[in-house]
Amino acid sequence: MASVGQTVTLKEKKSRGKVLAFPTISLKALFKRSVAIFALLVIWEVSPRLGLVDRTFLPPFSEVLQAWWQLVLSGELFSHFKASLARSLTGFSLAILFAIPLGLLVGWYKPLAEILTPLLEIFRNTAALALLPVFILILGIGETSKVSIIVYACSWPILLNTISGVKNVDPLLIKSARSMGLSSFRLFQKVILPASIPTIFTGIRLAGASSILVLIAAEMVGAKAGLGYLINYAQYNFQVPNMYAGIVTISALGLLFNGILIKLERYFTSWKPTQSE
Repeated sequence: MASVGQTVTLKEKKSRGKVLAFPTISLKALFKRSVAIFALLVIWEVSPRLGLVDRTFLPPFSEVLQAWWQLVLSGELFSHFKASLARSLTGFSLAILFAIPLGLLVGWYKPLAEILTPLLEIFRNTAALALLPVFILILGIGETSKVSIIVYACSWPILLNTISGVKNVDPLLIKSARSMGLSSFRLFQKVILPASIPTIFTGIRLAGASSILVLIAAEMVGAKAGLGYLINYAQYNFQVPNMYAGIVTISALGLLFNGILIKLERYFTSWKPTQSE
């Protein structure tokens, strides 16, 4: 019979293995996840060819793929993708660096929360796109205004989820830690922060989606490169397949963002029991 110490060691080894192992997906699970997307692409391909929709405004998916491949071969798509990715990552990273520390402070220190909550309530209900003209007027139509609007849009889901994560930590955990004589700093470090990480990552994932959505709108105003500019330019010049190629690329970028954030969330919350456990 294994001792208690051996049991703990085995559990620790099992937990470490989870952090490093990549999840395997069976063919059945892969089929379930992709069947709806495949059905959508089939409908997209068939509907214009059968005359159900005007192929001038919605070309078959195969024609969109051809236009996408031509943009790839010319290098135009890569240049637009690189510009959008740089803006999105910059604004997203700055929002994380700003919103998480502020959210931890507001959630942990009640006097600070009482001072800042009224101001936060005012700005959280103001849509980022509604402030886009203000950012352009103050910061110009260059990179600064585009990155700033992304920072603004991404900060709110991260900030609000961080505050919620800190405030909703199980009170029993806090009481148990205090009964063991932990100082306020150690309590925050060992209990509050780890327990709030899942909620913080929920905000980070929401912010990842916001960074792309707001970026595309910002790039449609005064930009000379980027996926938003590509879509807008293709629309005005009636290059409809190129427009849809840009939209498909944005969707792929969003899926990539979300996938990376899910992997990071699983890594940092490896202590959480999964549904299978």
